Amino acid sequence: MKLIIRFLLFILLIPSTYGQSRRVELSHYIFPEFTQGTVLMKSGQEYKALLNYNSFTEEMIFDNNGKKLALGKEDKLRVDTISIMKRKFFILEEKFVELIYNSGFELYAEHMCNVKYPGKPAPYGGTSESTSVTTYSGIYSGGIMYELKLPDGYVIKPYTNYWLKRDGEIKRFVNMRQLTKIFDDKKDLIREYLRTHPVEYEDQESLVQMIGFLESN
Repeated sequence: MKLIIRFLLFILLIPSTYGQSRRVELSHYIFPEFTQGTVLMKSGQEYKALLNYNSFTEEMIFDNNGKKLALGKEDKLRVDTISIMKRKFFILEEKFVELIYNSGFELYAEHMCNVKYPGKPAPYGGTSESTSVTTYSGIYSGGIMYELKLPDGYVIKPYTNYWLKRDGEIKRFVNMRQLTKIFDDKKDLIREYLRTHPVEYEDQESLVQMIGFLESN
């Protein structure tokens, strides 16, 4: 039975005809639309599919003639690399992460987001925000979060966690304080660098430049 399910999954990953699609603004997906990408398996096999990454469900989603399907857990572990528009995604700690930099050290971005659900009607014409189990489960059962555009009222707040691989060791950081702790033995260099180089956690290029400086000094 498992072999049949996997076979069906790979059939779905075969290139399919995709009509002209309307570009929409969104923030719970990494790309503004489903885009032709390549799934490279550890076996060396390659499959083409219309792909996008959902940062709320933390799943790689493929579009099969309008139907949004997530890459299953077992098959995800068999993936080597997923390429979409020259951006590469790997599996790290059972999560999809994007390779940001790879030269001397590797920096990966784990794309995530928080969702603020539409408020429920409240007395005197107001609204109250809801994160109830009913609302949370309903958003999945209705498939809303797999669509490109959410209904009015939903507020998406994207954020990024990073994974730094250096000297064969992988460390995760979620803010500048945690990043500087990774280089705890280079406190003086960090202070020197930050005096003349503005570094923002949200600015990937500035993070790469700072880490590169610390690695080479």
